[in-house]
Amino acid sequence: MSTVIPVSGPGFSPYDVVVGRGLLGELGQRTGPMLGGRTVIVTDKTVAALHGPAAMASLEAAGVRARLLAVPPGEASKSFAELERVIDRLLAFGLDRSDVIIALGGGVVGDLAGLAAALYMRGIGFIQVPTTLLAQVDSSVGGKTAIDTPRGKNLVGAFHQPRLVLADVDLLGTLPERQLRSGWAEVLKHGLITDATFFDWLAKDGAAGAVGEPKALQRAVVRSVEIKSAIVAQDEREGGRRALLNLGHTFGHALEAELGFDEDRLTHGEAVALGCAMAFRFSATSGLCDPEAAARVEAVLAAAGLPTRARQVGTFRATALVKRMAGDKKAERGRLTLILARAVGDAFVAKAASTAAVSAFLEQDLAGG
Repeated sequence: MSTVIPVSGPGFSPYDVVVGRGLLGELGQRTGPMLGGRTVIVTDKTVAALHGPAAMASLEAAGVRARLLAVPPGEASKSFAELERVIDRLLAFGLDRSDVIIALGGGVVGDLAGLAAALYMRGIGFIQVPTTLLAQVDSSVGGKTAIDTPRGKNLVGAFHQPRLVLADVDLLGTLPERQLRSGWAEVLKHGLITDATFFDWLAKDGAAGAVGEPKALQRAVVRSVEIKSAIVAQDEREGGRRALLNLGHTFGHALEAELGFDEDRLTHGEAVALGCAMAFRFSATSGLCDPEAAARVEAVLAAAGLPTRARQVGTFRATALVKRMAGDKKAERGRLTLILARAVGDAFVAKAASTAAVSAFLEQDLAGG
């Protein structure tokens, strides 16, 4: 049985996120009327082998002429070079402004295809079919599209909302364990931001989802999308409340950048888990939340097989991390913006956080304090 979660806001056209099982087989039926008889599926080479034939068959059965455009898997495809290649192929295929493309893949594919759609002929429609847990609960919803540069992650992009999101929980069965755990970090993050009851469930019965139990996974995806869509509806362009969704990201992105976005060493979800643990420890150190809350968050993340201490993934210098954090998109005039917490389920945006305090915390935290 599928759950439909509407996403709407004052600045964009409403669309649905459909969460369920067997949705890839219904791709043509559900999207055909939007596609005008033809489309291009942007995917990566790994997903193309796993799910490309089923997607193509479903579209063809609905009378849609589809082409498959595969990029190399991994974060390196979020680049100007791949963006240019995708747009060039869309032009070669002859798509026009009335056409809609399909992003079939994880967050990298969704970001790349979404940005290409935003730029192509000044904007065409796209549909998200996320194939990873991280993409289903986070990157496919809300319209953020971006590529990376050597100076940081997601620094070049656009807000471009999809026409539809189909989150097929069955597709998660093909994920390696590490990728599933990485997506679970974003699920836990949603509870940490605004829903302590959800976090409690995730820490107990819901923990089965972290190892692939379908019913727990579907419930976790549905609730995560509900939380994110409610926030996006209030603040599409991250002028205020939407920044809460970046809990763990400022610390996490700095760690990713220091490791050269090497997913073999640190996946994005693992970076988010580390960042959430660090944000709660910094909140406790700053007297904002109970140290027991920070300890509990760390324990739940660790129980899910996620890293909670930077030394688990590499050796870092506090000065280098602070410099990276100062270049984060949320920073303003060189002042740090952090998402901190008063308690589990009660996160807030801390503008102009003290660089000295963050530096002192990182010195101690990196040393194992």
